[in-house]
Amino acid sequence: MFAILNVVIPVFAIIALGYLAVRFKLYPSEGVRGLVAFVNNFATPCLLFQAMLTSDFGTAFNWSIIVPFYVGALFSLAAGSIIAVRLFKNRPGEGVSSGFAAMFTNTVLIGIPIVQRAYGQEALPVVFSIIAFHAPMLITIGMLVMELVRRDGAPPHKALGVAALRVVQNPLLWGVGLGLLGNVYGLELPEPGTAFLTMMSAAVLPTALFGLGGALNEYRLSDNWTQALAMSSFKLVIHPAIAWVLMVPVLRVDPEVARYGVLLAAMPTGINAYVFATYYNRAVNVATNTVLISTVASVLAVSVWLYLLSL
Repeated sequence: MFAILNVVIPVFAIIALGYLAVRFKLYPSEGVRGLVAFVNNFATPCLLFQAMLTSDFGTAFNWSIIVPFYVGALFSLAAGSIIAVRLFKNRPGEGVSSGFAAMFTNTVLIGIPIVQRAYGQEALPVVFSIIAFHAPMLITIGMLVMELVRRDGAPPHKALGVAALRVVQNPLLWGVGLGLLGNVYGLELPEPGTAFLTMMSAAVLPTALFGLGGALNEYRLSDNWTQALAMSSFKLVIHPAIAWVLMVPVLRVDPEVARYGVLLAAMPTGINAYVFATYYNRAVNVATNTVLISTVASVLAVSVWLYLLSL
């Protein structure tokens, strides 16, 4: 138990510090967006580039881990959307937005720090192989489903075009893609280049966690917190449970390796769920509350998963 607390407490302590600093005006709220932009657009792409450049693809891209992760994610999208429509009486577009919040994982701001502290550097190549597909695939699927179901939806080809543009503009994907190319062609960086990437990568964890904590000040619970709680349960419980069942009992992945993907699946909802909801103006409050509830509840959920995965 103390080992689990040693993993969880420092990560969430930095998130709490960011939240309290902004809450009590010790850090300017307008600076939070800059921190998150720095992490997503500069520091994390450097981290991903360095990881892909030095990874052993034979072990990093394990499809027996990647596929179950995304099966669990897509199940959460489908089931979350259906529950939002049938149980909570949402319109179809609002249902898809809720399902997207149940599906989209905070892989970067919380996932990387937690997995790294729990299982060390050896877990990161597997984590990065999942992240490589995360935003491009899930945002594209989410946009396509939204355009198909909402009454005022645009033609599917327009959704594909918008999704493709978002993928091309995603700095995380650029970091992964360039790192993969460098690996394939045997690129070796000089010492200053390696030092630059190492320094930028070191900035990811504290900056991301502090910025996320500060960003939580923008979210408030509203009347639909019960629906957000239901979506959070998909993200924190059902998604990782599906991933574990498919990886270990079905595909016979070594539990010592499968736990990297399962723990990543247990991370809370990412901020992109809020961005997705505001882009379509569908179920924005549900997405906002799901980010807030799942992030707070992940303190307990991640601790439980760490314990279960250590058995």
